[in-house]
Amino acid sequence: MSARGSAAREVLQTLLVALILALAIRAFVVESFLVDGVSMEPTLHDGERLLVDKLSYRWHPPRRFDIVVFRYPQDPSRDFIKRVIALPGETVEIQEGKVYVDGRLLDEPYLESRGQDFYPPTTVPPGHVFVLGDNRPHSDDSRSGWTVPIREIIGRAVLVYWPPAEAGWIP
Repeated sequence: MSARGSAAREVLQTLLVALILALAIRAFVVESFLVDGVSMEPTLHDGERLLVDKLSYRWHPPRRFDIVVFRYPQDPSRDFIKRVIALPGETVEIQEGKVYVDGRLLDEPYLESRGQDFYPPTTVPPGHVFVLGDNRPHSDDSRSGWTVPIREIIGRAVLVYWPPAEAGWIP
C-alpha cells in the first residue's frame, strides 16, 4: 500500500474512532439541551443551550432543587426542564404560592414571583419526583397533576454554554 493510501486509511480510522467516542459520550455522559420557553426564568432563559450531565443519577437519585431534563409525562416525545421540589414519599402542598414539603416551608431564593397558587397536600409516588418551574405563573409542571418517573429523567442541567454572555455553571 502506498504512503498516500496508508495516510488516508489512518485518517478514516481516526475519524471513525472520534465518531464512536462522540456518540458514546452523548448517549451516556453529557448531552446538549436547548431551553424552549420561559418556565425556568430567571434561572434559565429561552434559547439558552445547556450541557446535561447524564451520569450522576446512575450513582445517586435526584436531589431537591436539582434542575433536570426529562421526558414530559403527557407527551414522551418532548423534553422538559424543571426544578425538583419533592422526592418519592414526601408530601408537597402549596398555600398562597408558598411551597411546603412534609409541612416545612421551602426557602426558594431563585424565585422572582411566587404567585398565589394553591395545591392540595399530595404524596409523591415511589420512583417519582415532583417538579416546578422557577417562573410559576408560566410553567406547565407537577401542579397539573403529574409527577416525573425517575427513569424518565435524562439528566441534570449543569452548564449554560450559549450564548457566551450567559455562560456559566447552573446553581
